[in-house]
Parts: sequence; C-alpha cells; structure tokens
Amino acid sequence: MTQAETLELMMNRSRQNLTDKSKTVHGAARGASPRVICITSGKGGVGKTNIAANLAYSCVKKGKRVLLLDADLNLANIDVLLGLTPRYNLHHVFLGEKTLRDVLIKGPGGIRILPASSGILELSTLSEEQKMYFLAEMETLANEIDILLIDTAAGINTNVIYFNLASQERIVVLTPEPTSLTDAYALIKVLSSRHDVKKFRILINQARTEHEALSVFKKLTVVTDRFLDTLSLDYLGFLPSDPYLQKAVRTQKLVVEQFPNATSSKMFMEVSEQIAQEKSASNSDGNIKFFWQGLFSI
Repeated sequence: MTQAETLELMMNRSRQNLTDKSKTVHGAARGASPRVICITSGKGGVGKTNIAANLAYSCVKKGKRVLLLDADLNLANIDVLLGLTPRYNLHHVFLGEKTLRDVLIKGPGGIRILPASSGILELSTLSEEQKMYFLAEMETLANEIDILLIDTAAGINTNVIYFNLASQERIVVLTPEPTSLTDAYALIKVLSSRHDVKKFRILINQARTEHEALSVFKKLTVVTDRFLDTLSLDYLGFLPSDPYLQKAVRTQKLVVEQFPNATSSKMFMEVSEQIAQEKSASNSDGNIKFFWQGLFSI
C-alpha cells in the first residue's frame, strides 16, 4: 500500500471516529476550547522542561486535563526526565502509520504526553493530505483536554518561533543570571518586533527569594519599556532554588509528585492554581485544531 493510500485509509478512520463521537454526545454543545500554552526561554539551562512537566502534573491535580507536547526538536527530553520510553512520535502520525492515540503516552498523575521530536522537523514539507489527516486526528482529541502545554526548545530558531506564534499564551522562563535576562529579552524582541506578539507571562526560576525574582522581573520590564513599544509583561511567579527538585530529577521523578511538601512543589502548585483558574482568552485561538492550522500556515 502506498503512503497516499495509507493516509486516505487513516483519514477515513479519523472521520468515522469523529462522527461516532458526535453521535455519542447527541449534539451536545462543545465545552470551552482547550488553551494552548507554550513554555519557552531565550537560552538553555533555565529548567524549562522540568517546569513544563511539573506544571502539567500540578494542573492535573487542579482538575485540568493536560496534554504535554515535547517540541524540543533537537534535544527532546521529557521522556528522559520522566523515565519513559516512547515507541512512536508525531513522525509516525504524519506518515499515516499511527493515530494520535497510538502515539500518546501516559505520564505521572495522568498527564498525557505527545512525543514530537522528529516529526515536527518536517512541518514545512508536509503534503496537504498529511495536514488534513493530522487536523482530523487533533479534532477527535480536542474535547478530551483542557490545556495543551508545549515545551519548546530554547533560543530563537525557526521552530521555537513557530510554536510561540501558533500558541495562545506564552510563558517565558528565565533565571537571575545576566545571560538568561539578555536572551529572554532577545526572544521577546523577535516575537514582538517581527511578529507583533505583545503579551508575555514571565516565570523566574532558581531565585533565592521572591525579592530577587521581582528584581529580575523589574530589570526585564525596564529594558522592554525602553526599547519595545506597547508590550505587556505579566509576572506569573517564581520557583526557588530547591535541593529537592534536583534530587527528584536524578531519580527521574517530578518534585511535585515525589516531594509534595518541598518549597518548589508548593510554588508549582501556586502557579498552576493561577493557570487553572483562568479561562481561555478566545474561543477560537486556543482550540487545538486552530493551533495546528496556524502552525501549518506560518
């Protein structure tokens, strides 16, 4: 069977699954559109992947259905962080060899994880049939989650920009290190000046105290206010330097799961509480299908 024939067969199955699901709910109105939030940073080494995974777990504990997308294409490591071994990734979905449910793996606390390392590299070369099939697949999943949380790569390369532009909300992670501040500003500048993204949420990691975290945030706002126009930076919170977090990483566990009373775990729960209480800013932009349509069109 050719690849085109395989895709056609898989598309027919996706359409049937979507039809069956519609019959099951008997025409009931759809819930709020899932939110699409990317966790991003200007440089590596700021703890972004660990933050994404712990926030995903914490949001599940707050009653949210979370899908975590590993979108670090060169150094995908959510599976390593959690001690998981995925057999498939999005590459197999794009080829029509597997459905999304074949690719999804279950993480701690009920997180659903979508490994995406190799498949995303081919976004710009996907055929229309591949795009249509994948969008149909995503639509079957849209009613089953509340938040699509994306762990992007670090920096300002093309794929990082792709995911930031297609997302509804952006959380920029930085640390008190001067290089982290400089690189976070560079990312914000590119997204703001070249792509008209004007709203960012800022999360400070590895701060010794909240005073230090707020000082880092103030430095960033001073620079952005001076050189960038009509920009909105929202302080989301801070995560303290915590030996329990490092201990959890060494054992391939999440600190919020293994050490729920640790200082960092409590702060993760506070940040996730803010995220969980918020509603989608738009009924269309946060929808998973619209996210992928936007990604394909960038």
